Amino acid sequence: MSDGKEWATLSPEEFTQLQKYIDYSSKKVQDVLKEFYGEGTLSQHRQGDLIDFEGFKLFLKTYLEAEEIKDALCCHLFMSFQTTAGQTTKEPASGFVCVNDVSCYFSLLEGGRPEDKLEFTFKLYDKDGNGLLDNSEVDRIITQMMRVAEYLDWDVTELKPILQEMMREIDYDSSGTVSLSEWLRGGATTVPLLVLLGLETTMKDDGQHLWRLKHFNRPVYCNVCETLLLGLRKQGLRCTFCKYIVHERCARKAPLSCISTYAKNRRDTNVQAHVWVRGGCDGSKCDKCQKKIKSFQSLTGMHCVWCHQKIHDECLSLMPSTCDCGTLRDHILPPSAIYPVVLERQNSQKNGTPSDEPAQPFTTPEGQALRIIPLPDTHPLLVFVNPKSGGKQGERVLRKFQYLLNPRQVYNLLKGGPGPGLNFFRDIPNFRILVCGGDGTVGWILDAIDKANLPSRPPVAVLPLGTGNDLARCLRWGGGYDGENLVKILKDIEASSIIQMDRWSVQVMPDNPDEKGDPVPYEIINNYFSIGVDASIAHRFHVMREKYPEKFNSRMKNKLWYFEFATSETLFATCKKLKECLSIECCGQSLDLSGALSGIAVLNIPSMHGGSNLWGETKRPLGEAAARSTAGGAAQPQVITETEILKNCVQDLSDRRMEVVGLEGVFEMGQIYTGLKNAGTRLAKCSEITLRTFKHLPMQIDGEPWMQAPCTIRITHKNQAPMLIAPPPRSSSFFGLKKGPQET
Repeated sequence: MSDGKEWATLSPEEFTQLQKYIDYSSKKVQDVLKEFYGEGTLSQHRQGDLIDFEGFKLFLKTYLEAEEIKDALCCHLFMSFQTTAGQTTKEPASGFVCVNDVSCYFSLLEGGRPEDKLEFTFKLYDKDGNGLLDNSEVDRIITQMMRVAEYLDWDVTELKPILQEMMREIDYDSSGTVSLSEWLRGGATTVPLLVLLGLETTMKDDGQHLWRLKHFNRPVYCNVCETLLLGLRKQGLRCTFCKYIVHERCARKAPLSCISTYAKNRRDTNVQAHVWVRGGCDGSKCDKCQKKIKSFQSLTGMHCVWCHQKIHDECLSLMPSTCDCGTLRDHILPPSAIYPVVLERQNSQKNGTPSDEPAQPFTTPEGQALRIIPLPDTHPLLVFVNPKSGGKQGERVLRKFQYLLNPRQVYNLLKGGPGPGLNFFRDIPNFRILVCGGDGTVGWILDAIDKANLPSRPPVAVLPLGTGNDLARCLRWGGGYDGENLVKILKDIEASSIIQMDRWSVQVMPDNPDEKGDPVPYEIINNYFSIGVDASIAHRFHVMREKYPEKFNSRMKNKLWYFEFATSETLFATCKKLKECLSIECCGQSLDLSGALSGIAVLNIPSMHGGSNLWGETKRPLGEAAARSTAGGAAQPQVITETEILKNCVQDLSDRRMEVVGLEGVFEMGQIYTGLKNAGTRLAKCSEITLRTFKHLPMQIDGEPWMQAPCTIRITHKNQAPMLIAPPPRSSSFFGLKKGPQET
């Protein structure tokens, strides 16, 4: 390496890889920083405020919780800090970097509140602890902010003047020093800086914009100065809630009030009014006159944030004042349907009928409890989103739903889990739930519903963001979300029907309770349980992903890894002769495991490993068995093991029965997945299963694997959960006569 300049910056791919490491790590910078001081394990690598290359690598490994990090990434990053500090070292293994610069940089990238980040970065450079920084020290903080902004694809030519203006304003006495309170106050009022630090909002901050830096693919204009947003990178800020667009420099001049998510006075509880925002209508047709909304070097048209209608400016006077919430009326909770209990008490006192209903646990900034009275004949939708599912798709879906619905209906599962949303919707009749995530996220929500003890159990739909998405496939929601129009998905939920899905309890009793092993991931089966060859592949995948999370950041990469592990399993056959270390009883009847079986799968739904149907094709619609039994048909026997009868048994996820299938090996699994073979070996259909293992074996529940010591496993029926099944897909034939899969 003859030229140190080539190490001065990270490539976009390296920065993306670094972000992946940070996303998977549970460490905080301030925790790792302690190891460089006092008797910390890394203190020998520190000289004053400087650390050497070896100490830098140990910092990365500790902070990112990674056993191995590519040398190129370590070297590029180390040299970039040397370049920032003005050093000219040509070799990454020599020289030093400032530990405070490193800590400041990573603290800006990790999650957390902007005000906490501001305080942490300030204290990093406040060496004497007197609560003051001079201009040169503040410049070092801003330098790290600019580096992060540049890697995040910001137009730093606009950000730098904003930060410089902020510095001039907070140093109001021109003393050349900045106090902590001045620094926090200046940062809290500089919108672009807050966005860079990871602006977060809570529903208590009603009426505040939620800004996000965005790259626009077409010409757009600032809502404040009405001039074009320029730049090849991310050109400006847009509010997630109301779609208001501004230059970074114009953010301070934007209206302070965004949409209201609940009614502030009695007048607003009667009807919902339109909330019009200028712009965002280019190329659309006016919903009033049906003529195209044209734009010529200015903002044109208006859109309502609740019904999403778009109109010409001149058509505004022709629109009714009340908003009916448009095509998504069945799902939306408009602000007029959510109001403080104090307004209800005032209305009750006015009518002479005091209300004795308990208050909702959610409150306004003034501490008033909120109550929900939905629109008549609607089914309000409660949306749970796992932002980490599907790469960055989860984050995009979260933002889109916050715009399409009331933000109070949309919950980020990484911020408090499903409890707050379920509590808020507890007393709403006929509400539905949409889970945006993989099968594991769906199981999480179903467990939370069990524990919430709701007056009535709401039905659940799935937007598949995971890797396998087996449950979503069975319910016709698809094998993965690829950016489809969310309005169409919401309309499909409106047209969906309810099906009851069996859920099963799993009790694992080790032969030796003192023997340490992997924890059992779940106590409930929603999809499937397996032992042997397929669980072995899943376990190896899981171990590798925990060790190298950056290598598993897309569905395609995950499938390639599965293929590699499956190939090695074919060669080594780690689970052959399974019958020698496993016995199975179905409702007290021993199961014959003769043959060269390498795996056993216990199925609740007709999909496994991303679409494989191990039992065989379903011959009639899901739920028919349960419907027939309810209608008075002949009840199914508790257990069926006869081969000829099993050939005609239909799998159904609501018949209170499990299907047991034997697998001969990886090759057979591949044949089933590719359609070259119809199914595995049908062994039984039963209502209760007891398995006994006699050595350590890999197992998995709903895609979550673990290695289990010898034990006894008992699987029994727990309950049924109402799920929403999507409407049948439209026929692709010319005359519309082709039968859908539900009719075969």
